[in-house]
Amino acid sequence: MAFQRDGDLNLEATELRAQVVGWPPIRSYRKNCLQAKKMEAEAAGSGIYVKVSMDGAPYLRKIDLKVYKDYPELLKALEDMFKFKVGEYSEREGYNGSEFAPTYEDKDGDWMLVGDVPWDMFMNSCKRLRIMKGSEARGLGCAV
Repeated sequence: MAFQRDGDLNLEATELRAQVVGWPPIRSYRKNCLQAKKMEAEAAGSGIYVKVSMDGAPYLRKIDLKVYKDYPELLKALEDMFKFKVGEYSEREGYNGSEFAPTYEDKDGDWMLVGDVPWDMFMNSCKRLRIMKGSEARGLGCAV
């Protein structure tokens, strides 16, 4: 019986140690202050990551849009990433001179051509990028 008591004591001691979480204890107001600062730091330093797919490519990529300053820089990176060439962009006809057209899905679920809206609006509304075949992207331009 003495052996069981020692075992019970050891069992109770390990249970008590398992219950102690967050040692040393921190008062709730201090914990809330630290949590708020952590959330601010994460929001300020985080990027805007979006998935990029290309028709016919067997893989996806993920890029951080905050790295790029404008459309030409983004398009150059996509060209290098997927080894294709983007044609010249015009508002009436979209991208000419290429069999592919870079498009994006906005927060409403609509597919639009990359370059149709100002850069800041694009940064706030882009959910994912897709490099479509030019034939599929014909109706996406802002045709007048």
